[in-house]
Amino acid sequence: MRKIYIAGNWKMNKSCAETVLFLNSLIDFNNSYESEKIEQIICPPFIYLEKAKEITANSVIKIGAQNCSEQDNGAYTGEVSANMLKDIKVEYCIIGHSERREYYGENDKLIQSKYLKLKEHGIVSIICIGETLDERESGNTFEVIKLQLEGIFDGIDTVESDTFVLAYEPVWAIGTGKTATPEQAQEVHHFIRTWLKEKYNKQSADSIAILYGGSVKPSNIKELLSCPDIDGGLIGGASLDIESYKDMLTIAKESEC
Repeated sequence: MRKIYIAGNWKMNKSCAETVLFLNSLIDFNNSYESEKIEQIICPPFIYLEKAKEITANSVIKIGAQNCSEQDNGAYTGEVSANMLKDIKVEYCIIGHSERREYYGENDKLIQSKYLKLKEHGIVSIICIGETLDERESGNTFEVIKLQLEGIFDGIDTVESDTFVLAYEPVWAIGTGKTATPEQAQEVHHFIRTWLKEKYNKQSADSIAILYGGSVKPSNIKELLSCPDIDGGLIGGASLDIESYKDMLTIAKESEC
């Protein structure tokens, strides 16, 4: 049985004080919230990762980074390696986010390198894929998704569900207030799972979590989680507000029934 992931991507937001306040409030909430099936992940900016790990050390909350380098070390000014993330016990790392692709020119080959480096250091990758508005309106959604999957997993003969989760994030629905309908999201998630089954095997396909990332919020997460191939959300703006994040956890817990 796959877990439900409620993963907050804070992007370039919050101060240290705001991070502390949010995480302490979430810890208090968890004193009366119990669910072994739900994975709570918060991905703050790099500069607050160590503080976040310190605060959440004895809690169920997992901490993730928003990116990492494909290099181990060296003259790469401004970069952070997977080994550095491992050193402060970060459990997850987002790679391939559409903003990294668009603003920094990251491609599938680079994303694969980052995934393999994170895997080497025991950090779970949250691998993002998704199409732009032009690609969807042109009817090329599945072709784009397939090409991204083929690029990222090219030459990888086996996959392990404890090394990565996938996040389908339609670029046209990120930060726009638009959301793919549950039917649209499920259709793409099912396509992804079918691709995994055909490339690898049914067991692998059934065990790998696929998250939806595109303006997820308390008002739509219940419908999204009701879809058989959607295993949670990679959540941007709605994860910045503690009450909103707690609401989504409550809805996710109710969806277990």
